[in-house]
Amino acid sequence: MDKIARLQELIDQSQNIVFFGGAGVSTESNIPDFRSSDGIYSVKLGRHFTAEQLVSHTMFERYPQEFFDFYKKYLLYPDAKPNAAHAYLADLEKAGKLKAVVTQNIDSLHEMAGSKKVLKLHGSADRNYCLNCERFYDFDGFLALQGTIPRCLDCGGIVKPDVTLYEEPLDMEVFQQAAQAIHQADLLIIGGTSLVVYPAASLIQYFAGKHLVVINKSSIPQDKQADLVIEGKIGQVFSQLRQLKNT
Repeated sequence: MDKIARLQELIDQSQNIVFFGGAGVSTESNIPDFRSSDGIYSVKLGRHFTAEQLVSHTMFERYPQEFFDFYKKYLLYPDAKPNAAHAYLADLEKAGKLKAVVTQNIDSLHEMAGSKKVLKLHGSADRNYCLNCERFYDFDGFLALQGTIPRCLDCGGIVKPDVTLYEEPLDMEVFQQAAQAIHQADLLIIGGTSLVVYPAASLIQYFAGKHLVVINKSSIPQDKQADLVIEGKIGQVFSQLRQLKNT
């Protein structure tokens, strides 16, 4: 049995599926990942700090101009559309099999595709708040603010995206919901993530179900624990599942 057929068999046998994803899920929507050779963290800033160091709380406070310039250029993609992976997962949820999407991504492509239960470990670019008066700005409202450093229309305070930067704690309520969903799953599918960012990566230890599947372009340490490892782009893998269903 080939790997796609085996994956379909595992999905057919499972009633409580959770998908755990990262940047690789959105690359087929033309949003670059972070750690590949041409990823976001490879961008040369021409400064004494790296792109990865820039997306930290310290840098946000110390170099807001550089932080927001980088954030808007490399972390926001207003024209991105859901790809085959997002669409497949939304359909799997509609069919009653997928109970949650746990994502490290800050985009809203899962929601745009129709997914309802999306647990966003690192926050969302759709939510932005004035640090002074707490006025809320959605994605478009944030982008409409003039100047590199976005300032509140009411009070002039800095408007900060509700995304988790390095040195900032995760939203523990979301983390606990994700841990519970993973613990209750009978099938956990990990896709498009290198699982090197903690504490998000530690969620895998809560899985106590029957089958673990990993779908990635390159190998990760968790492959050793998996029942099935598929190397490839996740959107293409899920498209092959659709074709299999339709044959």
